[in-house]
Amino acid sequence: MADLNNTYHTKVVFLDRDGVINQYPGDREYVKNWKEFKFLPGVFEGIRKLNEKGFKIFVISNQAGVTKGLYSQKDLDVMTKKMLAQIKKHKAAIDGVFYCVHQTEDDCECRKPKPGLLHQAIQALGKKPDISLFVGDSFIDMKTAKAFGAKTVLVFSGKEKISNRKNWEFEPDYIFDNLLIAAHYICSHYG
Repeated sequence: MADLNNTYHTKVVFLDRDGVINQYPGDREYVKNWKEFKFLPGVFEGIRKLNEKGFKIFVISNQAGVTKGLYSQKDLDVMTKKMLAQIKKHKAAIDGVFYCVHQTEDDCECRKPKPGLLHQAIQALGKKPDISLFVGDSFIDMKTAKAFGAKTVLVFSGKEKISNRKNWEFEPDYIFDNLLIAAHYICSHYG
């Protein structure tokens, strides 16, 4: 069996944004500007822990609010820049941010649950990871992870609730309350 602690392994954690990094705005709602962007507790520490264990971290998020005209690409870029600056200020780092701004009916390859954004992130990385996990707050994220071949990590800090479990299409590989708890587990078992 391969040594998972071997530093030569390429390890990737994909993170959804809304409901994982920042507060979930609600079903069919969007974080439209920086004023509405509120970091969830423990996010900086969770990302920092993953950084310390050598994980490459990519944010993967559907942001159809742009093409719906609810906020502009510039608004999204400003939010992203400020999000990354705050994460850096807290001595943590994100290796890349990948958004799909298309709507469902556009039937693009980058809109989750299709794995196109994950493939874009891996292309930017330049090599296929030995270990990949996707931390998300919805079953769209879990389906995306499965389609890509990543471990599914569901967190209850956003959209999905444990009370909905009977309706789940499958059981995620891991379930945690939030990113910080997920990061602790990922670091101790895959780090």
